Amino acid sequence: MTIPPTAYAPSSYWMSSAPGPSFPALEPGWEGTAPDVEVAVVGGGIAGICTAWELARAGRRVALVEAGRLAAGATGHTTAKLSALQGLAYQDIRTARGEEAARRYATSQTDAVDWVRQVAAELGIDCDLEERPAVTYAEGEETVEKVRAEAEAASAAGLKASFTTGTDLPFPVTGAVEVAGQAQFHPRKYLLALVEDLVARGGLVFEHSRVTGLSEGHPCRLTTDRGARLRARDVVVATAYPIFDRALLFPRLEVKRELVIAAVLPSDRAPHGMYLTPEDGTRSVRTAPYRPGRRLLIVTGEKFTPGAGDVERRYARLIDWTHDRFPDAEPAFRWAAQDNWTTDHVPYVGPLHPASRHAFVATGFAGWGLTGGVLTGRLLAARLAGRPLPWEGLYDPRRLHPVREAPALLRFQATAARHFIGDRLSADGTGAVRDIPPGGGAVVRLGGRQRAVHRDERGELHALSARCTHLGCLVRFNDAERTWECPCHGSRFAVDGHVLQGPAVHPLKRIEDPRPGCRSPSRLPF
Repeated sequence: MTIPPTAYAPSSYWMSSAPGPSFPALEPGWEGTAPDVEVAVVGGGIAGICTAWELARAGRRVALVEAGRLAAGATGHTTAKLSALQGLAYQDIRTARGEEAARRYATSQTDAVDWVRQVAAELGIDCDLEERPAVTYAEGEETVEKVRAEAEAASAAGLKASFTTGTDLPFPVTGAVEVAGQAQFHPRKYLLALVEDLVARGGLVFEHSRVTGLSEGHPCRLTTDRGARLRARDVVVATAYPIFDRALLFPRLEVKRELVIAAVLPSDRAPHGMYLTPEDGTRSVRTAPYRPGRRLLIVTGEKFTPGAGDVERRYARLIDWTHDRFPDAEPAFRWAAQDNWTTDHVPYVGPLHPASRHAFVATGFAGWGLTGGVLTGRLLAARLAGRPLPWEGLYDPRRLHPVREAPALLRFQATAARHFIGDRLSADGTGAVRDIPPGGGAVVRLGGRQRAVHRDERGELHALSARCTHLGCLVRFNDAERTWECPCHGSRFAVDGHVLQGPAVHPLKRIEDPRPGCRSPSRLPF
Protein backbone atom coordinates (compact mmCIF):
# COMPACT_ATOMS: atom_id res chain seq x y z
CA MET A 1 0.00 0.00 0.00
CA THR A 2 1.38 3.41 -0.98
CA ILE A 3 1.04 6.09 1.71
CA PRO A 4 0.23 9.51 0.21
CA PRO A 5 2.46 12.46 1.19
CA THR A 6 -0.62 14.26 2.53
CA ALA A 7 -0.83 11.67 5.34
CA TYR A 8 2.11 13.49 6.95
CA ALA A 9 1.59 16.77 8.84
CA PRO A 10 3.42 19.52 6.90
CA SER A 11 5.59 20.73 9.75
CA SER A 12 8.95 20.09 11.35
CA TYR A 13 8.86 17.95 14.48
CA TRP A 14 11.61 20.10 16.01
CA MET A 15 9.53 23.24 15.49
CA SER A 16 6.24 21.80 16.73
CA SER A 17 7.73 20.15 19.83
CA ALA A 18 9.75 23.16 21.01
CA PRO A 19 7.98 26.41 20.06
CA GLY A 20 10.23 28.66 22.16
CA PRO A 21 9.87 32.29 23.28
CA SER A 22 9.48 35.37 21.10
CA PHE A 23 11.85 38.34 20.89
CA PRO A 24 11.24 41.92 19.74
CA ALA A 25 12.17 43.34 16.36
CA LEU A 26 15.01 45.80 15.95
CA GLU A 27 13.10 49.05 15.46
CA PRO A 28 14.25 52.46 14.17
CA GLY A 29 15.43 54.65 17.00
CA TRP A 30 16.86 51.75 18.96
CA GLU A 31 20.38 53.10 18.41
CA GLY A 32 19.49 56.15 20.45
CA THR A 33 18.44 54.17 23.51
CA ALA A 34 21.35 51.75 23.93
CA PRO A 35 25.11 51.76 23.46
CA ASP A 36 26.85 50.10 20.54
CA VAL A 37 27.56 46.40 20.79
CA GLU A 38 30.94 44.80 20.35
CA VAL A 39 29.72 42.08 17.99
CA ALA A 40 26.56 41.84 15.89
CA VAL A 41 25.68 38.37 14.65
CA VAL A 42 23.35 38.24 11.64
CA GLY A 43 21.39 34.98 11.43
CA GLY A 44 19.76 33.04 14.26
CA GLY A 45 20.46 29.45 13.21
CA ILE A 46 22.91 27.17 14.97
CA ALA A 47 25.97 28.98 13.58
CA GLY A 48 24.68 32.39 14.65
CA ILE A 49 23.37 31.31 18.05
CA CYS A 50 26.53 29.37 18.94
CA THR A 51 28.73 32.27 17.84
CA ALA A 52 26.72 34.82 19.83
CA TRP A 53 26.69 32.57 22.90
CA GLU A 54 30.42 31.84 22.74
CA LEU A 55 31.18 35.56 22.49
CA ALA A 56 28.84 36.48 25.34
CA ARG A 57 30.40 33.71 27.40
CA ALA A 58 33.75 35.36 26.75
CA GLY A 59 32.42 38.66 28.12
CA ARG A 60 31.55 40.43 24.84
CA ARG A 61 28.44 42.59 24.45
CA VAL A 62 26.59 40.85 21.63
CA ALA A 63 23.48 41.43 19.52
CA LEU A 64 21.89 38.52 17.63
CA VAL A 65 19.67 39.62 14.72
CA GLU A 66 17.37 37.12 12.95
CA ALA A 67 15.15 37.80 9.91
CA GLY A 68 12.44 35.39 11.08
CA ARG A 69 12.37 33.22 14.20
CA LEU A 70 15.40 31.82 15.98
CA ALA A 71 16.48 28.28 15.01
CA ALA A 72 13.63 28.07 12.50
CA GLY A 73 15.49 27.91 9.18
CA ALA A 74 17.82 25.08 8.22
CA THR A 75 18.44 24.43 11.93
CA GLY A 76 14.74 23.93 12.64
CA HIS A 77 14.40 21.54 9.68
CA THR A 78 17.49 19.37 10.06
CA THR A 79 17.80 15.67 10.85
CA ALA A 80 19.86 16.72 13.90
CA LYS A 81 22.90 14.46 13.67
CA LEU A 82 26.16 15.38 15.39
CA SER A 83 28.77 13.37 13.55
CA ALA A 84 32.35 13.64 12.37
CA LEU A 85 31.59 10.86 9.85
CA GLN A 86 29.73 12.64 7.06
CA GLY A 87 28.83 10.37 4.17
CA LEU A 88 31.86 10.06 1.87
CA ALA A 89 33.38 13.40 2.90
CA TYR A 90 36.90 12.28 3.74
CA GLN A 91 37.61 10.91 0.28
CA ASP A 92 36.44 14.20 -1.20
CA ILE A 93 38.42 16.39 1.20
CA ARG A 94 41.57 14.32 0.80
CA THR A 95 41.30 14.61 -2.99
CA ALA A 96 40.55 18.33 -2.95
CA ARG A 97 42.75 19.51 -0.07
CA GLY A 98 45.13 16.70 0.90
CA GLU A 99 45.75 14.38 3.86
CA GLU A 100 46.52 17.11 6.41
CA ALA A 101 43.30 18.96 5.60
CA ALA A 102 41.31 15.77 6.11
CA ARG A 103 42.97 15.25 9.50
CA ARG A 104 42.22 18.80 10.63
CA TYR A 105 38.65 18.44 9.43
CA ALA A 106 38.19 15.26 11.47
CA THR A 107 39.70 16.89 14.55
CA SER A 108 37.52 20.00 14.33
CA GLN A 109 34.31 18.04 13.69
CA THR A 110 35.03 15.68 16.59
CA ASP A 111 35.71 18.69 18.80
CA ALA A 112 32.26 20.05 17.90
CA VAL A 113 30.51 16.81 18.86
CA ASP A 114 32.36 16.69 22.18
CA TRP A 115 31.67 20.38 22.85
CA VAL A 116 27.90 19.92 22.61
CA ARG A 117 28.10 17.15 25.21
CA GLN A 118 30.18 19.36 27.51
CA VAL A 119 27.96 22.44 27.17
CA ALA A 120 24.75 20.43 27.63
CA ALA A 121 26.19 18.98 30.84
CA GLU A 122 27.45 22.34 32.15
CA LEU A 123 24.15 24.16 31.53
CA GLY A 124 21.95 21.19 32.42
CA ILE A 125 20.23 21.25 29.02
CA ASP A 126 17.61 18.55 28.49
CA CYS A 127 17.83 18.18 24.69
CA ASP A 128 17.34 14.43 24.15
CA LEU A 129 21.09 14.02 23.64
CA GLU A 130 21.90 10.40 22.81
CA GLU A 131 25.21 8.78 21.91
CA ARG A 132 24.94 6.81 18.67
CA PRO A 133 27.27 5.30 16.08
CA ALA A 134 27.35 7.03 12.69
CA VAL A 135 27.22 4.68 9.70
CA THR A 136 27.60 5.24 5.96
CA TYR A 137 26.34 2.16 4.13
CA ALA A 138 25.78 0.68 0.68
CA GLU A 139 23.07 -1.66 -0.55
CA GLY A 140 24.46 -2.13 -4.05
CA GLU A 141 27.75 -3.53 -5.31
CA GLU A 142 28.64 -0.34 -7.18
CA THR A 143 28.70 1.77 -4.01
CA VAL A 144 30.35 -0.66 -1.61
CA GLU A 145 33.86 0.08 -2.84
CA LYS A 146 33.31 3.78 -2.20
CA VAL A 147 32.18 2.94 1.32
CA ARG A 148 35.25 0.76 1.82
CA ALA A 149 37.45 3.62 0.59
CA GLU A 150 35.72 6.00 2.99
CA ALA A 151 36.55 3.71 5.90
CA GLU A 152 40.21 3.94 4.93
CA ALA A 153 40.11 7.73 4.36
CA ALA A 154 38.28 8.43 7.62
CA SER A 155 40.66 6.18 9.52
CA ALA A 156 43.67 7.93 7.96
CA ALA A 157 42.13 11.25 9.05
CA GLY A 158 42.12 10.08 12.67
CA LEU A 159 38.60 8.75 13.18
CA LYS A 160 38.13 5.30 14.70
CA ALA A 161 36.41 4.09 11.54
CA SER A 162 35.87 0.46 10.63
CA PHE A 163 34.39 -1.37 7.65
CA THR A 164 31.61 -3.86 8.36
CA THR A 165 28.94 -5.82 6.54
CA GLY A 166 26.53 -5.98 9.49
CA THR A 167 24.16 -3.28 10.81
CA ASP A 168 20.93 -3.27 12.80
CA LEU A 169 18.97 -1.93 9.83
CA PRO A 170 15.99 -4.16 8.93
CA PHE A 171 17.37 -4.78 5.43
CA PRO A 172 20.66 -6.17 4.10
CA VAL A 173 23.65 -4.00 3.18
CA THR A 174 26.70 -4.84 1.10
CA GLY A 175 29.03 -2.88 3.36
CA ALA A 176 29.28 0.03 5.78
CA VAL A 177 31.79 2.30 7.50
CA GLU A 178 31.05 2.95 11.17
CA VAL A 179 32.35 5.45 13.71
CA ALA A 180 31.16 4.96 17.29
CA GLY A 181 30.62 7.66 19.90
CA GLN A 182 28.77 10.22 17.78
CA ALA A 183 25.51 11.86 18.89
CA GLN A 184 22.01 13.05 18.05
CA PHE A 185 19.82 15.57 19.85
CA HIS A 186 16.86 17.95 19.69
CA PRO A 187 18.46 21.02 18.09
CA ARG A 188 15.89 23.60 19.17
CA LYS A 189 15.87 22.48 22.80
CA TYR A 190 19.64 22.84 22.86
CA LEU A 191 19.77 26.18 21.06
CA LEU A 192 16.89 27.82 22.90
CA ALA A 193 18.72 26.99 26.13
CA LEU A 194 21.82 28.72 24.74
CA VAL A 195 19.71 31.76 23.86
CA GLU A 196 18.32 31.86 27.39
CA ASP A 197 21.87 31.84 28.75
CA LEU A 198 22.93 34.43 26.16
CA VAL A 199 20.23 36.82 27.38
CA ALA A 200 21.19 36.14 31.01
CA ARG A 201 24.74 37.21 30.11
CA GLY A 202 23.49 40.52 28.72
CA GLY A 203 23.13 39.54 25.08
CA LEU A 204 20.54 41.28 22.93
CA VAL A 205 18.25 39.21 20.70
CA PHE A 206 16.05 40.50 17.88
CA GLU A 207 13.66 38.52 15.68
CA HIS A 208 11.74 39.53 12.52
CA SER A 209 14.56 41.94 11.66
CA ARG A 210 15.96 41.32 8.19
CA VAL A 211 19.38 42.89 7.67
CA THR A 212 19.61 44.52 4.23
CA GLY A 213 22.85 46.49 4.41
CA LEU A 214 26.35 46.33 5.88
CA SER A 215 28.83 49.18 5.95
CA GLU A 216 32.26 48.12 7.12
CA GLY A 217 34.16 50.72 9.08
CA HIS A 218 34.93 51.82 12.61
CA PRO A 219 32.42 50.77 13.75
CA CYS A 220 30.54 48.59 11.25
CA ARG A 221 26.92 49.58 10.58
CA LEU A 222 23.99 47.29 9.83
CA THR A 223 20.64 48.42 8.44
CA THR A 224 17.39 46.45 8.42
CA ASP A 225 14.24 46.34 6.31
CA ARG A 226 12.48 48.31 9.05
CA GLY A 227 14.98 51.14 8.74
CA ALA A 228 16.74 50.33 12.00
CA ARG A 229 20.50 50.72 12.39
CA LEU A 230 22.92 48.81 14.57
CA ARG A 231 26.58 49.63 15.15
CA ALA A 232 29.16 47.04 16.12
CA ARG A 233 32.91 46.72 16.14
CA ASP A 234 32.66 43.29 14.49
CA VAL A 235 29.93 41.64 12.41
CA VAL A 236 29.34 37.94 11.73
CA VAL A 237 27.14 36.99 8.76
CA ALA A 238 25.73 33.53 9.55
CA THR A 239 22.65 33.47 7.29
CA ALA A 240 23.11 29.98 5.74
CA TYR A 241 23.63 31.47 2.27
CA PRO A 242 25.52 34.76 2.78
CA ILE A 243 23.44 37.86 2.04
CA PHE A 244 26.61 39.81 1.16
CA ASP A 245 29.10 38.57 -1.42
CA ARG A 246 32.24 40.61 -0.96
CA ALA A 247 34.45 37.52 -1.11
CA LEU A 248 32.82 36.28 -4.36
CA LEU A 249 31.40 33.25 -2.56
CA PHE A 250 28.26 33.05 -4.70
CA PRO A 251 30.10 31.38 -7.64
CA ARG A 252 31.63 28.89 -5.18
CA LEU A 253 28.41 27.69 -3.54
CA GLU A 254 25.85 25.17 -4.76
CA VAL A 255 22.40 25.11 -3.18
CA LYS A 256 20.45 21.91 -2.58
CA ARG A 257 17.08 21.30 -0.97
CA GLU A 258 16.30 17.99 0.72
CA LEU A 259 13.07 16.40 1.91
CA VAL A 260 12.40 14.92 5.34
CA ILE A 261 9.65 12.63 6.58
CA ALA A 262 9.10 11.36 10.12
CA ALA A 263 7.07 8.32 11.12
CA VAL A 264 6.39 6.58 14.43
CA LEU A 265 7.86 3.14 15.18
CA PRO A 266 7.69 0.82 18.19
CA SER A 267 10.87 1.37 20.17
CA ASP A 268 11.92 -2.28 19.85
CA ARG A 269 11.89 -1.98 16.03
CA ALA A 270 13.85 1.26 15.79
CA PRO A 271 17.43 1.11 14.47
CA HIS A 272 20.01 2.21 17.01
CA GLY A 273 22.50 4.04 14.82
CA MET A 274 22.51 7.08 12.54
CA TYR A 275 22.62 5.86 8.96
CA LEU A 276 23.31 7.41 5.58
CA THR A 277 23.72 6.07 2.06
CA PRO A 278 24.70 8.03 -1.06
CA GLU A 279 22.41 5.77 -3.09
CA ASP A 280 18.90 6.71 -4.29
CA GLY A 281 19.70 10.42 -4.23
CA THR A 282 20.87 10.03 -0.62
CA ARG A 283 18.93 8.42 2.20
CA SER A 284 19.53 9.31 5.85
CA VAL A 285 17.92 7.40 8.73
CA ARG A 286 17.86 8.04 12.47
CA THR A 287 15.32 7.88 15.26
CA ALA A 288 14.43 10.22 18.10
CA PRO A 289 12.57 9.87 21.43
CA TYR A 290 8.86 10.41 20.91
CA ARG A 291 6.40 8.79 23.29
CA PRO A 292 6.59 5.89 25.78
CA GLY A 293 7.34 2.76 23.81
CA ARG A 294 7.61 4.71 20.54
CA ARG A 295 10.35 6.46 18.62
CA LEU A 296 10.23 8.83 15.69
CA LEU A 297 11.89 7.48 12.53
CA ILE A 298 13.39 10.42 10.59
CA VAL A 299 14.25 9.77 6.95
CA THR A 300 15.88 12.32 4.65
CA GLY A 301 16.64 12.29 0.94
CA GLU A 302 15.69 13.37 -2.58
CA LYS A 303 18.24 16.19 -2.93
CA PHE A 304 17.28 18.68 -5.63
CA THR A 305 17.99 22.22 -6.77
CA PRO A 306 15.41 24.70 -5.44
CA GLY A 307 12.83 25.31 -8.14
CA ALA A 308 13.44 21.94 -9.84
CA GLY A 309 9.75 21.05 -9.46
CA ASP A 310 7.86 17.77 -8.89
CA VAL A 311 8.35 18.07 -5.13
CA GLU A 312 5.21 16.10 -4.31
CA ARG A 313 6.49 13.28 -6.50
CA ARG A 314 9.84 13.39 -4.70
CA TYR A 315 8.05 13.13 -1.36
CA ALA A 316 6.15 10.11 -2.69
CA ARG A 317 9.41 8.38 -3.65
CA LEU A 318 10.89 9.02 -0.21
CA ILE A 319 7.74 7.72 1.48
CA ASP A 320 7.69 4.59 -0.70
CA TRP A 321 11.35 3.91 0.14
CA THR A 322 10.61 4.27 3.85
CA HIS A 323 7.48 2.13 3.81
CA ASP A 324 9.28 -0.59 1.85
CA ARG A 325 12.03 -0.84 4.50
CA PHE A 326 10.01 0.06 7.60
CA PRO A 327 6.47 -1.22 6.87
CA ASP A 328 5.29 -0.64 10.45
CA ALA A 329 6.12 3.08 10.41
CA GLU A 330 3.07 5.31 10.99
CA PRO A 331 3.05 8.69 9.16
CA ALA A 332 3.61 11.74 11.35
CA PHE A 333 5.50 14.74 9.90
CA ARG A 334 7.12 15.98 6.72
CA TRP A 335 9.31 18.99 6.07
CA ALA A 336 12.29 20.14 3.98
CA ALA A 337 15.73 21.62 4.58
CA GLN A 338 18.22 23.57 2.49
CA ASP A 339 22.00 23.89 2.60
CA ASN A 340 25.00 24.92 0.53
CA TRP A 341 27.98 22.99 -0.81
CA THR A 342 31.43 24.51 -1.45
CA THR A 343 33.75 23.67 -4.35
CA ASP A 344 36.26 21.85 -2.12
CA HIS A 345 33.84 20.17 0.35
CA VAL A 346 34.94 22.31 3.33
CA PRO A 347 32.77 25.14 4.78
CA TYR A 348 33.75 28.81 4.64
CA VAL A 349 34.21 30.27 8.13
CA GLY A 350 36.31 33.38 8.55
CA PRO A 351 36.82 36.87 7.07
CA LEU A 352 34.03 38.02 4.75
CA HIS A 353 36.56 39.09 2.09
CA PRO A 354 40.35 39.46 1.72
CA ALA A 355 40.46 43.04 2.99
CA SER A 356 38.02 42.49 5.84
CA ARG A 357 39.16 43.17 9.38
CA HIS A 358 35.86 43.26 11.23
CA ALA A 359 33.35 41.28 9.13
CA PHE A 360 33.13 37.49 9.09
CA VAL A 361 31.04 34.82 7.35
CA ALA A 362 29.98 31.21 7.94
CA THR A 363 28.43 29.11 5.16
CA GLY A 364 28.74 25.97 3.04
CA PHE A 365 28.03 23.27 5.63
CA ALA A 366 26.90 20.70 3.04
CA GLY A 367 24.13 19.18 5.14
CA TRP A 368 26.27 18.97 8.28
CA GLY A 369 25.44 22.34 9.76
CA LEU A 370 25.06 21.17 13.35
CA THR A 371 28.71 20.31 13.86
CA GLY A 372 29.56 23.12 11.44
CA GLY A 373 27.57 25.65 13.42
CA VAL A 374 29.13 24.60 16.72
CA LEU A 375 32.66 24.83 15.33
CA THR A 376 31.80 28.23 13.81
CA GLY A 377 31.09 29.60 17.25
CA ARG A 378 34.25 28.07 18.67
CA LEU A 379 36.42 29.25 15.78
CA LEU A 380 35.17 32.85 15.53
CA ALA A 381 35.11 33.43 19.30
CA ALA A 382 38.71 32.20 19.50
CA ARG A 383 39.75 34.35 16.54
CA LEU A 384 38.20 37.53 17.98
CA ALA A 385 39.92 36.79 21.29
CA GLY A 386 43.27 36.54 19.51
CA ARG A 387 43.63 32.82 20.23
CA PRO A 388 43.08 31.10 16.87
CA LEU A 389 42.28 27.39 16.84
CA PRO A 390 44.60 25.01 14.96
CA TRP A 391 42.09 24.42 12.16
CA GLU A 392 41.27 28.08 11.48
CA GLY A 393 43.15 28.12 8.17
CA LEU A 394 41.29 25.06 6.88
CA TYR A 395 37.98 26.95 6.84
CA ASP A 396 39.28 30.38 5.69
CA PRO A 397 36.88 31.71 2.97
CA ARG A 398 39.76 33.51 1.26
CA ARG A 399 41.31 30.24 0.15
CA LEU A 400 41.19 29.41 -3.54
CA HIS A 401 42.71 26.43 -5.34
CA PRO A 402 41.90 27.15 -8.99
CA VAL A 403 43.05 23.84 -10.45
CA ARG A 404 41.45 21.54 -7.88
CA GLU A 405 38.27 23.59 -7.56
CA ALA A 406 37.84 24.33 -11.27
CA PRO A 407 35.52 21.40 -12.17
CA ALA A 408 33.07 22.15 -9.34
CA LEU A 409 33.31 25.90 -9.92
CA LEU A 410 32.50 25.52 -13.62
CA ARG A 411 29.62 23.16 -12.85
CA PHE A 412 28.11 25.55 -10.29
CA GLN A 413 28.32 28.48 -12.70
CA ALA A 414 27.02 26.52 -15.68
CA THR A 415 23.93 25.63 -13.67
CA ALA A 416 23.30 29.25 -12.63
CA ALA A 417 23.90 30.52 -16.18
CA ARG A 418 21.56 27.92 -17.64
CA HIS A 419 18.76 29.09 -15.39
CA PHE A 420 19.50 32.80 -15.78
CA ILE A 421 19.41 32.67 -19.58
CA GLY A 422 17.48 29.52 -20.47
CA ASP A 423 14.52 30.12 -18.18
CA ARG A 424 13.84 33.45 -19.86
CA LEU A 425 13.71 31.82 -23.27
CA SER A 426 11.41 28.99 -22.19
CA ALA A 427 8.84 30.88 -20.08
CA ASP A 428 5.25 29.81 -20.81
CA GLY A 429 2.70 31.90 -22.69
CA THR A 430 -0.44 33.45 -21.22
CA GLY A 431 -2.46 30.34 -22.07
CA ALA A 432 -0.72 28.58 -19.18
CA VAL A 433 -2.63 30.73 -16.68
CA ARG A 434 -5.79 28.72 -17.29
CA ASP A 435 -3.91 25.51 -16.47
CA ILE A 436 -2.86 26.62 -12.97
CA PRO A 437 -4.87 24.52 -10.47
CA PRO A 438 -6.05 25.76 -7.06
CA GLY A 439 -3.00 25.88 -4.80
CA GLY A 440 -0.67 25.83 -7.82
CA GLY A 441 1.59 28.33 -9.53
CA ALA A 442 3.55 28.94 -12.73
CA VAL A 443 5.74 31.53 -14.39
CA VAL A 444 3.84 32.96 -17.38
CA ARG A 445 4.06 35.92 -19.73
CA LEU A 446 1.68 38.78 -18.94
CA GLY A 447 2.02 42.11 -20.68
CA GLY A 448 5.20 40.85 -22.34
CA ARG A 449 6.92 40.13 -19.01
CA GLN A 450 7.42 37.01 -16.91
CA ARG A 451 5.13 36.88 -13.91
CA ALA A 452 4.93 34.44 -11.03
CA VAL A 453 1.22 33.62 -10.84
CA HIS A 454 -0.37 31.63 -8.01
CA ARG A 455 -4.00 30.49 -7.85
CA ASP A 456 -5.24 30.28 -4.28
CA GLU A 457 -7.78 27.73 -3.04
CA ARG A 458 -10.65 30.10 -3.79
CA GLY A 459 -9.58 30.26 -7.44
CA GLU A 460 -8.24 33.83 -7.31
CA LEU A 461 -4.94 34.53 -9.05
CA HIS A 462 -2.08 36.51 -7.52
CA ALA A 463 0.74 37.92 -9.65
CA LEU A 464 4.29 38.86 -8.69
CA SER A 465 7.40 39.74 -10.62
CA ALA A 466 9.12 36.45 -11.49
CA ARG A 467 12.59 37.97 -11.12
CA CYS A 468 14.37 37.02 -7.92
CA THR A 469 15.36 40.19 -6.08
CA HIS A 470 18.82 38.79 -5.45
CA LEU A 471 20.40 38.69 -8.93
CA GLY A 472 17.40 38.48 -11.24
CA CYS A 473 17.00 34.79 -12.04
CA LEU A 474 13.44 33.61 -12.65
CA VAL A 475 11.75 31.89 -9.74
CA ARG A 476 9.83 28.60 -9.99
CA PHE A 477 6.92 27.18 -8.00
CA ASN A 478 7.31 24.48 -5.34
CA ASP A 479 4.02 22.57 -5.42
CA ALA A 480 4.50 20.84 -2.06
CA GLU A 481 5.50 23.85 0.04
CA ARG A 482 3.63 26.42 -2.08
CA THR A 483 6.57 28.75 -2.37
CA TRP A 484 8.50 30.51 -5.13
CA GLU A 485 12.15 29.39 -5.33
CA CYS A 486 15.17 30.70 -7.18
CA PRO A 487 17.16 27.90 -8.87
CA CYS A 488 20.31 30.03 -9.14
CA HIS A 489 21.13 30.76 -5.48
CA GLY A 490 18.24 29.30 -3.48
CA SER A 491 16.25 32.35 -2.39
CA ARG A 492 12.69 31.40 -1.43
CA PHE A 493 9.54 33.53 -1.30
CA ALA A 494 5.98 33.07 -0.03
CA VAL A 495 3.08 33.33 -2.47
CA ASP A 496 2.56 36.93 -1.36
CA GLY A 497 6.19 37.67 -2.26
CA HIS A 498 7.81 38.11 1.14
CA VAL A 499 11.25 36.58 1.65
CA LEU A 500 11.38 33.19 3.35
CA GLN A 501 15.05 32.44 2.77
CA GLY A 502 18.00 34.42 1.41
CA PRO A 503 20.31 35.47 -0.08
CA ALA A 504 17.50 37.76 -1.30
CA VAL A 505 16.63 40.44 1.25
CA HIS A 506 13.79 42.16 -0.64
CA PRO A 507 10.34 40.71 -1.51
CA LEU A 508 9.11 39.89 -4.99
CA LYS A 509 7.28 42.88 -6.44
CA ARG A 510 3.48 42.66 -6.47
CA ILE A 511 2.10 43.23 -9.98
CA GLU A 512 -1.09 44.92 -11.05
CA ASP A 513 -3.16 43.31 -13.79
CA PRO A 514 -1.63 44.74 -17.01
CA ARG A 515 -5.09 45.09 -18.57
CA PRO A 516 -6.73 48.55 -18.27
CA GLY A 517 -9.54 48.83 -15.77
CA CYS A 518 -8.40 46.18 -13.31
CA ARG A 519 -8.69 47.55 -9.78
CA SER A 520 -6.98 44.82 -7.74
CA PRO A 521 -3.18 45.21 -7.46
CA SER A 522 -2.55 41.57 -6.62
CA ARG A 523 -5.46 39.49 -7.92
CA LEU A 524 -6.05 38.62 -11.55
CA PRO A 525 -9.75 37.79 -12.18
CA PHE A 526 -9.32 35.12 -14.89
